[in-house]
Amino acid sequence: MTTKEEAIHAISSLPDDAPLEDMMYRLYVLEKIHQGLSDIRDGRAITQEDLEKEMQSL
Repeated sequence: MTTKEEAIHAISSLPDDAPLEDMMYRLYVLEKIHQGLSDIRDGRAITQEDLEKEMQSL
C-alpha cells in the first residue's frame, strides 16, 4: 500500500462527521509509526531491556 493509500484509508475509516482534528491526528500517528519502523530498520532503536538498564543507571 502506498503512503497516499494508507492516508486515504486512515481518514476514510473515520465517521463522515469526524472533525478535521481527528483526521490530522490519524495522519500524525501514521507518520510516527512509519518513523519508528524506519528507525528500527536503520538500527536507530534499542530493546526495552537495554532501555531499562540505561534508565536504572541514571
